[in-house]
Amino acid sequence: MTSSPNTETLPPKSGDREPDDHLDEAPSDVEMSIFDHLEELRLRIFYSLIAVMLGVVGCFVFVERIVQLLEVPAKGAKFLQLSPGEYFFVSIKVAGYCGILVASPFILYQVIMFVLPGLTRRERRVIGPIVLGSSGLFFVGLFFAYIALIPAALNFFISYGENVVEQLWSIDRYFEFVLLLLFSTGLAFQVPVVQFLLALLGIVSSETMLKGWRYIFLGAAILGAVLTPSTDPVTQSLLGGAVLSLYFGGIGLVRLSGR
Repeated sequence: MTSSPNTETLPPKSGDREPDDHLDEAPSDVEMSIFDHLEELRLRIFYSLIAVMLGVVGCFVFVERIVQLLEVPAKGAKFLQLSPGEYFFVSIKVAGYCGILVASPFILYQVIMFVLPGLTRRERRVIGPIVLGSSGLFFVGLFFAYIALIPAALNFFISYGENVVEQLWSIDRYFEFVLLLLFSTGLAFQVPVVQFLLALLGIVSSETMLKGWRYIFLGAAILGAVLTPSTDPVTQSLLGGAVLSLYFGGIGLVRLSGR
C-alpha cells in the first residue's frame, strides 16, 4: 500500500466561519485607556447636566401653566400657601422634575453613546428597542398616573371627608404627592424591560416567570403599597393591577423572543 501524502491543516477561510460569528464582535477594535474612558464619562455627565439645567430653566418659564395642568385632577379642592415663599419653592421643585423629564431623551443618548463602543453587533441590535421601549413605558406610566391614579386617590380623600372637613390643601404637600406618584408609576412601568433583560442574560426564562405568579401577586401588592405616597386602597389596587398586567405582558414578550 502506498501511504497518502501528508496534508497540512489549513486555517478556515473567512467565508467558512459561522454566519453569525460577526455578530459577537465589536465593530470597532479601537482601545481606550482608563483615563480616556474617565474623560469621556466626564464629558457625557457635563453635557447631561447642561441639558438638565436648560430643561429646568425652560420649564420654570412656563411653570405657571405646568402647575395649572397638575392641579386639574384635584377638582373640588382649594390650595393654600401656608408659609412665605411656599409657592416659589414649589415652582422650583416642579420645574426641576419637569426639566429632568424634558432632558431625559438627551441623557439616554449620552448613556448610549458612552457604552456603544464596547458592545457587539448583536448587542447593538437589542439596545435600541430596549431604550425605546423603556422610554415609551415610562411616559405611558406618567400618563396612566395622571388620568387614573391621581384622580382616583384624590377622589377617595375628597369624598371620605367632604361632610366633615373643608378641602383646603397645602400646595407644597399636594405637589409632593403628585410628583412622587407620577415618577414612581413611571418606574413601576419598567417591569417588562427588566424581564426582557433578565431573559436576555439567561437568568430566567418565560416558564420560570410564569411559575412564580403567586409571588408576583404578593410583590405587586407590596409594590403598590410602597410606591404610592397615599394609603388608600384604590390607588394601591390600580397600581398593583397595572404592574400585574405589565408582568404578564412581559412574559408574552419574552416568549415571543424565544426565551
